[in-house]
Amino acid sequence: MHRLIPLAACLALAAPLTSAADKTPSGDKDKVLRRFVDEFVTLTPGKDKFPASFLMGGEAASEKPGHEVKLRGPFALNKYEVTQELYEAVMGKNPSKWTGPRNSVEMVSWDEANDFCRKATDELRKRKLLGDGEVIRLPSEAEWEYACRAGSKTKYSFGDKEEELKDYAWFKGNSKDEDPPVGKKKANAWGLYDLHGYVWEWTADAWHDDYKGAPTDGSAWDEKGAKERVLRGGSWADGADACRSAFRHHKEAGHRSDAVGFRCVRSAK
Repeated sequence: MHRLIPLAACLALAAPLTSAADKTPSGDKDKVLRRFVDEFVTLTPGKDKFPASFLMGGEAASEKPGHEVKLRGPFALNKYEVTQELYEAVMGKNPSKWTGPRNSVEMVSWDEANDFCRKATDELRKRKLLGDGEVIRLPSEAEWEYACRAGSKTKYSFGDKEEELKDYAWFKGNSKDEDPPVGKKKANAWGLYDLHGYVWEWTADAWHDDYKGAPTDGSAWDEKGAKERVLRGGSWADGADACRSAFRHHKEAGHRSDAVGFRCVRSAK
């Protein structure tokens, strides 16, 4: 996938290199957008297999205090991180260092991820693939962790054993010489892929050092003038600990890295 670098430098920009990824043309824009819509997984807190609430947080100082979050209503999270063919279809360009149509897009800032969401909303509405009362947006940090845990209370969505992480994630322990498309590893119990590892994922929230005062309804915790935003999930360049369901990271909104991407929520306005 990517060359390995120390954890401390995992989000540093690097000079472009040639990737061995598939260079097949991404195809028709309408087809790519329709596939994007088809790949959302609807989560209905309080109904069927989806718990109404969950305990958010973990053992690190930034993950405390643990607190119960009861989500306000249903939302749909895409089963994959935004792919390069999708990003290019919407934005007309592909900023990624490690190129491949179905690889996760990277080298995208928080601001650019939000711009993608706004433009994707417009494109889908034009094609009647999205209702006028719906939007594409970044997940809140609470929505992200709820979806990643998939009802679990363990270190990872699949349990506590780090040796099993290689089956679910691209991380420092198995990413060398790999350059995969999204969805090559196992999904969690709710059919969502690559929430552990592959690339960090931007969320809507402003960074706070801990959860004191955090909302308990699943909404994004924003702050006027906030410069730093929350990243979740770990990446190909990180160790197993950074891939935990509760692990939190942060960077300035303008940060770009070949270890940072994002995924989208589809929800009511």
